[in-house]
Amino acid sequence: MTVSTGNPYVNNGAGATASSTLSLDDGDVHVCQDGPRDAPALLLIHGSASSTRSWNPLVPLLTGSHRVIRIDLLGHGRSAKPADCSYAVPEQALRAGVALDRLGVQHAAVVGHSSGGAVATALAEQRPELVTALALVNTGPGLHAFIAPESAAPGPAQWPPTDEQLRQFARTGFSRVGYQIPEELLDDVRAMTHHTFTATMRATRSYLEQRALPDRLKVLGKPLLVVFGEDDRRWRSSSACDYGAVPGAEIELLPGLGHSPQLEDPRRTAIPLLAFIAHHAVRVD
Repeated sequence: MTVSTGNPYVNNGAGATASSTLSLDDGDVHVCQDGPRDAPALLLIHGSASSTRSWNPLVPLLTGSHRVIRIDLLGHGRSAKPADCSYAVPEQALRAGVALDRLGVQHAAVVGHSSGGAVATALAEQRPELVTALALVNTGPGLHAFIAPESAAPGPAQWPPTDEQLRQFARTGFSRVGYQIPEELLDDVRAMTHHTFTATMRATRSYLEQRALPDRLKVLGKPLLVVFGEDDRRWRSSSACDYGAVPGAEIELLPGLGHSPQLEDPRRTAIPLLAFIAHHAVRVD
């Protein structure tokens, strides 16, 4: 496995982001890094049909005190989209752990959005010495909390989706009044193959069917923060209370926000995140 460093690119005017590619066994994985390299590491994991760009508005609020690392999970964003590998949640977590190893990170607080929270949980299961704390943002605890979409996802013959299909798919991801869905987030879905789109969705369902997240988390003994936009239209926000089964779990509901609070109101989302990770970050020697 090799690391090739690409040119920095501008993160929505927030400053230069170091962009690189990690050549892993299953394919190339795109990585972004922001903030001081000697600061405590904070890994951000996006959800299904998304990418590192889903964190763009939040990143500048985190880099004052953390080395912020984002990865495009295999099948997403600028990462490879092979048709012949596993997109199971534990496999995605394994790749995330290898990516941190390649970057020289020994300890990291991990934040996952939506299905990215399942990947974060699997990473903590596999690498408890690596993950110091977990924060889950609008991550449903189990399938009972899922709100089924009104329309089915486009089939192979309809791929890539039309603009109207994309907006129909994306609209339940946001609830804040007046919020305009960024075009680049729709581009992330367009860039996926139908196979990677459906395989990653099935992978999350399978992981939750095997065992609910609170049951997995309560045996890990990791500090846990759960943040939920109260008006989520994909996962019932009332299900956040399920995480109360995890000893010491902190639960924060954000009124007026939906499934993607880090995009809808990054400043309100950053407040509980920063307070939480400040207590559980591990300093670099």
